[in-house]
Amino acid sequence: MDLSTLNINLLGAGLAIGLGAIGPGVGIGLAALGALLGMSRNPEVSGTLQTNMILGIVFAESIALYALVVALVLLFR
Repeated sequence: MDLSTLNINLLGAGLAIGLGAIGPGVGIGLAALGALLGMSRNPEVSGTLQTNMILGIVFAESIALYALVVALVLLFR
């Protein structure tokens, strides 16, 4: 593997994890915002909202993990 291929792999890995973390970060922020607004308006349903918010955060975070796997594949290829 020559130096230019290594540089391209490093750039691709950095872009994969960098851009792959933007979407889940925004999604987690919006999920937390919606849950907090819902809990402030109707405190009786806070248990259900917290459960659903945590599930949404887990699914959003799995996308970031996929981006990490792609970045590692590009890095160690």
